[in-house]
Amino acid sequence: MAAHPFLTAEHEALRDQARRFVDAECCPNIDAWERARALPRELHKAAANAGLLQIGFPENCGGIAVPDLFYMITLTDELARAGSGGLMASLMSHAIGTPPVCAVGTPEQKARFAAPVLAGDKIAALAVTEPSGGSDVANLKTRAVRDGDHYIVNGSKTFITSGMRADLITTAVRTGGDGMGGVSLLVIEADTPGLSRTPLEKMGWHCSDTATLYFEDCRVPVANRLGPENMGFMAIMANFNHERIMLAAQACALASVCFEDSLAYARERQTFGKTLIRNQVVKHRLADMKMRLEGARAHLDMLAWRVSQQQMPIAEVCLLKNHACTMLEWVANEAMQIFGGAGYLQGTRVERIYRETKVLTIGGGSLEIMKDLAARQSGW
Repeated sequence: MAAHPFLTAEHEALRDQARRFVDAECCPNIDAWERARALPRELHKAAANAGLLQIGFPENCGGIAVPDLFYMITLTDELARAGSGGLMASLMSHAIGTPPVCAVGTPEQKARFAAPVLAGDKIAALAVTEPSGGSDVANLKTRAVRDGDHYIVNGSKTFITSGMRADLITTAVRTGGDGMGGVSLLVIEADTPGLSRTPLEKMGWHCSDTATLYFEDCRVPVANRLGPENMGFMAIMANFNHERIMLAAQACALASVCFEDSLAYARERQTFGKTLIRNQVVKHRLADMKMRLEGARAHLDMLAWRVSQQQMPIAEVCLLKNHACTMLEWVANEAMQIFGGAGYLQGTRVERIYRETKVLTIGGGSLEIMKDLAARQSGW
């Protein structure tokens, strides 16, 4: 197999480190965590001790700065080997909750709200989506009214990853008038009076706790605001673009697991006196899976390189997310067909991934919203 043009010895060293962590901490326990509907808090500390939570964050926040996105993609590839999108979503929820702190926070905010998360001592979440709307951030309704040195926050958020366990919740609120110009970001701490949370049951991502949050006259210090008042919209949008690339990376990583497991099963499973892989139709399924997977992976590599060169091709990122996530749906379906009845039983990576595919074409911006945004960004 040819060497990857963008991966260096440093990327491979991270891969080895992440693989040891996944093999020791995740693979033996993932089924129990799925049944428990949550990850243990200790896992965050273990990931931090392994130097994984810090990857891609600036050193002044307690992170490990890296020169390109391929470090995060490599980490995603290894975490996917546990066969659980929920593991990646919840263990790495700080990847969407903490970047605004690092991007626009003061040194004091970085010390309070970023460093403990990257050390594995606290859990971070991002709260943007509301019951009345998701990607339409400019029209969010949760309101924060200034009262001296505090904001009084009222409203609700839903579909919040790590929402039940999070200690620090980066929350989008309306502090001004209508539209994008009235949005701010507040870090709301879990012990804030007036904050309550209820868990949500899902068809997949079982080990990732998901919650609806309710804010009833929550007093949040003005010192917890990230950046200037009414200037939070652009920080949220920048966060979304990075999230979409990483969702595409997650889709490619999980599709690789489906392909590898299908190939191994086809080589072992005996039917009518021969292994499945000796049937032309199965070989063709595997060839088609590989073709679509490699196409999406090449698309991901190209855009990861461009973003690492300080470009932000928003339209292309939207199309990448759609390309990779629909590819995963197709590949996971083919994998289930190869596994047959064995794939319908819980306990295989393919079964779990199949149930989890749909969330990726919804979260971070649905297929339809991504197409519309790509068209508008392209001037169509």
